[in-house]
Amino acid sequence: MMKVLLALLSLTSVAYGTISDQCLRCICKAESGCQPIGCRLDVYSDSCGYFQIKEAYWKDCGRPGIGWKECSKDYSCAAGCVRTYMNRYIGNSGCPANCESFARIHNGGPKGCTYDCTKQY
Repeated sequence: MMKVLLALLSLTSVAYGTISDQCLRCICKAESGCQPIGCRLDVYSDSCGYFQIKEAYWKDCGRPGIGWKECSKDYSCAAGCVRTYMNRYIGNSGCPANCESFARIHNGGPKGCTYDCTKQY
């Protein structure tokens, strides 16, 4: 019984943080026009690639690929990083699991959906 409950809880937490392909494309378009652009200085550190991922964000999503900048230039790797990041943080953000919250977390960090400065994003 306990194993079944734990399995259901883990499935629920994964499903709760699932970001749709459409939402990913919207974030990608907002960040780079959905192009594998290089790195740009943004709030004291570089943001790179399709989703303008910072090194700390890449670390938080589990360090996929062979490196931060390489992953950011590969759509599949970068999108996987964003999905993992959302799965990690949406459940503790205090915000609903919807595209607006995902976009604001992407822009403002783990609690970004609660910050006024991310509303415009």
